[in-house]
Amino acid sequence: MSDDPTGAEAAAICADLIRFDTTNRGEGVARPERPAAEHVAALLDEAGAVPRIVESAPGRASVLARVPGTDPAHPAFLVHGHLDVVPADPSGWTVPPFSGEVRDGCVWGRGAVDMKGSVAMTLATVRRRLREGRRTRGDLVLAFLADEECTGDHGSRYVAREHREIFDGCTEAISESGGFSVDAGGTRIYPIATGERGTTWMKLTARGTAGHGSKPAPDNAVAEIAHAVSRLASHRWPVRLTPGVRALLDGLADALGTPIDHDRLDEEAARLGGVGRLFAGTVRNSANPTRLDAGYKVNVVPDTATAQVDGRYLPGTGEEFLATVDRLLGPNVTREFINREEAPAADPAGPTFAALAESLRAEDPSARPVPYVMAGGTDAKAFHGIGIASFGFAPLLLGPDLDYLGMFHGVDERVPLDGLAFGTRVLDRFLDTR
Repeated sequence: MSDDPTGAEAAAICADLIRFDTTNRGEGVARPERPAAEHVAALLDEAGAVPRIVESAPGRASVLARVPGTDPAHPAFLVHGHLDVVPADPSGWTVPPFSGEVRDGCVWGRGAVDMKGSVAMTLATVRRRLREGRRTRGDLVLAFLADEECTGDHGSRYVAREHREIFDGCTEAISESGGFSVDAGGTRIYPIATGERGTTWMKLTARGTAGHGSKPAPDNAVAEIAHAVSRLASHRWPVRLTPGVRALLDGLADALGTPIDHDRLDEEAARLGGVGRLFAGTVRNSANPTRLDAGYKVNVVPDTATAQVDGRYLPGTGEEFLATVDRLLGPNVTREFINREEAPAADPAGPTFAALAESLRAEDPSARPVPYVMAGGTDAKAFHGIGIASFGFAPLLLGPDLDYLGMFHGVDERVPLDGLAFGTRVLDRFLDTR
């Protein structure tokens, strides 16, 4: 374990949280978050906070707390994270994915990175500050949520709608997917997320005429959906450089001391390796087919076939995205939204970003923080809807051989003990500015 007591506490909390199986398979199929939520609430209660467990459905629990600051007139600040995880097949793992085993200087298990490690850093840091009687200037609001790995209906969307009062006065927040180090040949880049692509999950439907599989089927629904999905999958979406992505490219060019050719961004992403992955998925929109459903028997042509598509679009390109999707689908395939959320954004030029960057540099003088737009999505979208801008900031100092981005939803997910200790120190410095 780390010699840093707060870091060691974060590692222990992380391991304990991993042992709660909070697998979320989506579409309402999930292990209850309630046991993990009760554990988190007990940790906060022990330190003197006053947590509340709220349920959107039996077992689908989130933890909310508001810790008073020293100045009631100062804006409140939100730190949010999620308690659920994606599934893990034990057959591919080096250690059992819900063991929370400590090995080779890391805590292993599903959620170590996404995002029980980050929740643990927050809890350890807040507990220490409460024990020492150190408060933020404004109220500190904490939300540890259910259901992020699906739509957030049972978590962030629920609390933003039904428990809006606990977020009164909050205009900014931090959460996952930023603040980690990326090695670039001796330079340590720290991307701080200032935005995300918007989400458009769609169900596509083709309808035709049912019939015997041995007879001609000119309006075959299965063929129609297959052609539509193929057109979507093979479409080459054009590059769209949003202000957030331009800021990232400019920051990387400055930090690395090398120009980045905006006309050859795919090649530049490949050239820059791990750093290139920070923008490879955010220079264009995407529409990835993820599911196909049709028929019930090999010699029966069904009258309906469906597909599901994970669509993501850059800020300001939503109308263009849907118009392109409709053109590619053609007149015989309809679409409906499974989930649609706008692309949130935070200010990369404001004082909060500056404070986040400075807290990193204070613990790592070699740090080069840069603004960053996430390809995927987080609970930030729900809080964006009630006027709270979230920065992706779960700080970790990582070794060059650890593929942090690859461990999101991957096999052998793990987080370094020293990285957790570093993160607690950075978070503590940042909270001093709130």
